[in-house]
Amino acid sequence: MKLRQTNIEKLQNQTFDVLILGGGINGAVSSASLASRGVKVALIDKGDFASGTSQESSNLAWGGIKYLESLEFPLVRKLCKSRNHLMKSYPSAVQEIRFFTTIEKGFRFPVWFIWLGTWFYWVIGSFFTKTPRFLTRSAIGREEPVINVKNAAGGFEYSDAFLHDNDARFVFNFIRNALNYGCIAANYLSASGSKKDGELWVTKVKDEISGKTFSVKSKVLINTCGPWADELNQRSGVKTEHHHVFSKGIHLIVDQISSKQRVLAFFADDGRLFFVLPMGSKTCIGTTDTKVDHPEPKVTEEDRHFVLSNINKRLNLKKPLTNKDIIAERCGVRPLVVKGNSSGNKDWVQLSRKHEVEVISNLKHISIFGGKLTDCLNVGDEIVDEVSNLGIQMPYPQMKWYGEPDQTVLKEFLHQAKLMDLDSLTSRTSVEPLTQRLWRRYGSNAIGMLESIREDKTQAEVLIQGTEYIRCEIHYAAKREMVVKLEDFLRRRSKVALVEKKESIRKSPGLVEACEILFGKDAKAKMKEYFGS
Repeated sequence: MKLRQTNIEKLQNQTFDVLILGGGINGAVSSASLASRGVKVALIDKGDFASGTSQESSNLAWGGIKYLESLEFPLVRKLCKSRNHLMKSYPSAVQEIRFFTTIEKGFRFPVWFIWLGTWFYWVIGSFFTKTPRFLTRSAIGREEPVINVKNAAGGFEYSDAFLHDNDARFVFNFIRNALNYGCIAANYLSASGSKKDGELWVTKVKDEISGKTFSVKSKVLINTCGPWADELNQRSGVKTEHHHVFSKGIHLIVDQISSKQRVLAFFADDGRLFFVLPMGSKTCIGTTDTKVDHPEPKVTEEDRHFVLSNINKRLNLKKPLTNKDIIAERCGVRPLVVKGNSSGNKDWVQLSRKHEVEVISNLKHISIFGGKLTDCLNVGDEIVDEVSNLGIQMPYPQMKWYGEPDQTVLKEFLHQAKLMDLDSLTSRTSVEPLTQRLWRRYGSNAIGMLESIREDKTQAEVLIQGTEYIRCEIHYAAKREMVVKLEDFLRRRSKVALVEKKESIRKSPGLVEACEILFGKDAKAKMKEYFGS
């Protein structure tokens, strides 16, 4: 909380080169890429960082194989290159995963035709992943007995990539890097509108925690508010060529369905790709594609029925999944870009997740529409070019702003971890060794955690039962990750709220201590805020 308060004071007392509105993936990469070049950057979000669309994805970094059907080959090529670049830049966090795909009898294309499509996808992706593999009906049943092959015509296996941790954590790490480069960022600050005052933008801001209001001045204003971008532009009197339409997507999280680390893929009753995604000791199922008119949707009983009925039909389960089996739900909107007066009704399902960067040069205003996690590094580089074109100096134009620490740092961390036998302290509830998990989540900052554990082995103890998060991680989050509400930690800095039911978290013996570490004297109030009375 101290970091947030310090940054709020700085926001009021400086004039920034750039103010970024929105802390989702587009805002996060924009802040990191600009701040690393020496640009004076500020970023605010009306909620927590990555608390909108960026926390509701399928946790995939994929090349958009579905866009082959709509013949968008340049988009698929671009997304595949972006996926490959992410995998090379974040080898611990973004890794290849196999998609074990079943095609049912009577599908709109024969199995062999789609299988050839996966080879084209592999070629267009620069042969970066493992080769596709054809699956007979019997092979599907033999390799994945959980799949109901009664109506299967056959299938295939191909590769894309996934995030080991949740999407919100991946996004926050860009925010954390931006802070390291001098960006002044704070969450729970809402912008009520911006106006030009001479050469500067003046943005009215409200602190959603204290209720206080103030203004932030900047030379350039960047709107990365995702589904709320159009609304904010309207309040600021900014007219753009592009706007958003919304597609609601939901996922349901249940106990583990398959122990194999791969995605089970099907085509749902509506013809869209439908996934059974590994999530540690749990499984994530989805997604839907429902047109909605507003950016804050809710999971309906119809949504749950769609997901559960589709998966029960395609799997051999001892008991069909019901609402009682749902551990957590994810629900968000995909902001899909349309141009002009279009409402997006034409070819609704075919609308892609491409992004558009719209610049109004005379106003020094930029809006980012659409986009997806896979293409995030390109967005960061594009924003640097556009801001530079608006006259903002880049003192360090060649500075690299993304990627894991180099091998020298990794070797040092691994050496220290081995000497102290860190992995012997791994909890039995963890799905991977401590060495691997701490490096992936914290990079070079994990070296400091080793020191904490050497001083006190209890720092390696899991606090919240049923999860992997150890005591020193919670101390780190309290100091450096701007956790304002308990939900920020449980849902976004970690994935505790995605793998444990709320009541189980409430009853965890270590919860009170975790809250005291995070919030000090406000611990009880923060627990009441999250759980209710």
